[in-house]
Amino acid sequence: MFNAHFLFASLIWGSIGVGYFIYGKRQSSLTPMIGGVLLIAVSFFVSSALMMSLVCIGLVIAMYLLRKSGY
Repeated sequence: MFNAHFLFASLIWGSIGVGYFIYGKRQSSLTPMIGGVLLIAVSFFVSSALMMSLVCIGLVIAMYLLRKSGY
């Protein structure tokens, strides 16, 4: 579980999640805040670096599309 690929992917996606959460909190926008929490949770609970990256990329795309549509 604690190989280099997993730790690096977890660090990257967790950091992006924290960034989204802080952005959402400062802008008072619920979509980036929830997306940030989900990115942090995925980086904590998913045990495969590849699966974690795929899920997180999907979440980032979903947040982009939701934000672009007005949510």
